[in-house]
Amino acid sequence: MNSSSQCILNPEMKRVLTALVLIPLALFLVFLGPKWDGLFTLIIALVAMLAAWEYLGLATQRGANPPRLTVALAILLLFGSRIFADIFDVLRQTDVVFGLLALALLVFCTFRSPVERMMADASASVFCLLYIGLTLLTLPALKQDPEGNGASLLTFLFCVVWAGDIAAFYVGRTWGRRKLAPTLSPNKTWLGAIASVAGSVLVTYGLLALSAELPTLNVTRLVYPGESWYWYTMAVVLNIAAQVGDLAESALKRSAGVKDSGSLLPGHGGVLDRIDALLLAAPVLWYAQIVRQRF
Repeated sequence: MNSSSQCILNPEMKRVLTALVLIPLALFLVFLGPKWDGLFTLIIALVAMLAAWEYLGLATQRGANPPRLTVALAILLLFGSRIFADIFDVLRQTDVVFGLLALALLVFCTFRSPVERMMADASASVFCLLYIGLTLLTLPALKQDPEGNGASLLTFLFCVVWAGDIAAFYVGRTWGRRKLAPTLSPNKTWLGAIASVAGSVLVTYGLLALSAELPTLNVTRLVYPGESWYWYTMAVVLNIAAQVGDLAESALKRSAGVKDSGSLLPGHGGVLDRIDALLLAAPVLWYAQIVRQRF
């Protein structure tokens, strides 16, 4: 095999190339106008369904056999409620929709699963709806920010998480020695975690500087109102949430005895491996914005 073939098959090269495709695509979807919000929600729903499929695959490694198609349908209905909320006012009450779908999964497992496995199947199904469906639902909620700043919020969220992940990966792998949580993720180090926070703060500085310069070019698509300390604080908080989310998913995989949740994304593992940080970071930003807008 020649050197060029080895380079193409190198896992790190696959990781970089996958990122070069996914990052511009994600930002393109973020900056689509409001009339495309339905499409954005559907794409996030598809991502959630793929991640849920992988998570339920992990559950099967621990003796459960949850109904994957039914859970995927429940997640699709959860996101569909967001799309049709303007038509049916009751669908605006996400907690009501989530509760009904969770109960429906419980009833389905009651009659579908063998009695000795019913608890495991129902628990995995309902938790999946919460862990992946409800958390990712905050992404379209952020995009539809009532102040019209959704694209900026999602750009901030993605860049903070991505920059932190990149800094942790390369700094931790190169210089990290002291393990952060060896029983959960043996490759993560304290130096990598610190570098991750620094990376998130640094990219926040860049976003704030860029948003200040763009109006001089008559571009107002990137706006971060208020004091800069708020955004730097949120960068640190979101980074910590993202790292905890990453560790939580690592714990789930270790419990199931697997290294990756899947193999759909070259160099990154599965979809769940790629979005694990967002599963905590996105709800944290959403709740922070609610608090900020009300107080």
